[in-house]
Amino acid sequence: MTDLPDELLPTTRRALLHRLAVAQSEGRTPSIVAGVVRGGRLVWSGARSMIDGHAPTPDVQYRIGSLTKTFVAVLVLRLRDEGLLDLADPLSHHLPGTPAGGATIAQLLSHSAGLAAETPGPWWERTEGSLRPGLGDLLEAERPLKHPAGRLHHYSNPGYALLGALVEKLRGEPWGEVLHREVLAPLGMDRTTLLPEHPHAGGFAVHPWADVMQPEPLTDTGLMGPAGQLWSTGVDLARWAAFLAAGDDKVLSADTLAEMRRPAVAPEDAGWTKAYGLGLQLRRHEGRLLAGHTGSMPGFTAGLWISEADGLAAFALSNATSGADAAQLAARLIALTAEHEPRLPEPWRPLNEVDEELLELTGPWYWGAAPNALRLRAGRVLELAPLAGGGRGSCFRPEANGTWTGLDNYYAGETLRVVRGADGTASHLDVGSFVYTREPYGPADAVPGGVDPAGWRAM
Repeated sequence: MTDLPDELLPTTRRALLHRLAVAQSEGRTPSIVAGVVRGGRLVWSGARSMIDGHAPTPDVQYRIGSLTKTFVAVLVLRLRDEGLLDLADPLSHHLPGTPAGGATIAQLLSHSAGLAAETPGPWWERTEGSLRPGLGDLLEAERPLKHPAGRLHHYSNPGYALLGALVEKLRGEPWGEVLHREVLAPLGMDRTTLLPEHPHAGGFAVHPWADVMQPEPLTDTGLMGPAGQLWSTGVDLARWAAFLAAGDDKVLSADTLAEMRRPAVAPEDAGWTKAYGLGLQLRRHEGRLLAGHTGSMPGFTAGLWISEADGLAAFALSNATSGADAAQLAARLIALTAEHEPRLPEPWRPLNEVDEELLELTGPWYWGAAPNALRLRAGRVLELAPLAGGGRGSCFRPEANGTWTGLDNYYAGETLRVVRGADGTASHLDVGSFVYTREPYGPADAVPGGVDPAGWRAM
């Protein structure tokens, strides 16, 4: 539920339009389309162009470049969730005969396989895919690895071409057809296509030192398509942003999307402003964590970000090779919206029902002498948190066998068990072998190694 209106306030809309106009003017780009998504809905969109009295609508297609990678990653994670592959599998297990066979699927998704950034031969983004007819043409056969696999993030466009080929191998049909059937159609994204469909923007290069421009080539990149071939619209990207934020069980669960948003390799910089998950870029911008992707192809730039904490997403599309930074614009639109209309907290509500056994578990528990509190949340979720300083706090979801599984922080994936005595009362909590008792270091038989028989005493 939300108490916010379906549209943004006039002052917010004016601030967003101003930011968009500045980006188009200072970026010297023929046109820009942008929008803001809140609560899964497109609540604002705007456009500016070089033509007086005309601006593209949110239904005009632009090339979205590497935003394509987010779609390919979703296809791969669908295969994982169906049990058709494991992210730890080497590529050769499913797709033999490539120069990158030793790379794992997780490494390819996170750009940590050490592969070359680009293909050998002419620049793939401005040439036809017929120049690279086979998978062996996507990487140098003699030296496909530029870095040891798994060590660091090194962006690789050919790596995503291989992931697209993996999808084709396991599904038995072209990746674009799989994408339409499994993702685009269920989400209602009928204006996202491999090749442009009318109405669409033309792509241009703008001269760096003069206000003149020339068209960029429109290419079908063939096997490299999974790295950046897609065209889309503002309307469709609003739907995509809503999906990346909340998931849709027809396509991919919210839990799997949350997994995609976690850093998969060490962040690129010591200050942790940039990182990469499983097909999603992560950025820190003006104090908030964003997940999404940037995109560029000759004649176009694109950006889409979601801010989970703010309940917002934004996208921007431009039709110039350089100049306007669409990704930066999308991030700034989120910040402006959050500043003008901060997210309202959900109202507090009591639980719908009370489980007396769980209610009795709430309150203070001690790990050794360190005090913690156990709280009962909706859906039988337990929250264990330290009462002072640092510590190992986590939320735990209930399982059918009477245990709980950690959802976050130190205990993520670990099991919480309630150990009861002969009389049925709770003796202690066992969390991944750590024991929490109702009193500091007690009772002796519950604490690993026992406790001093003399107990607590003054010194």
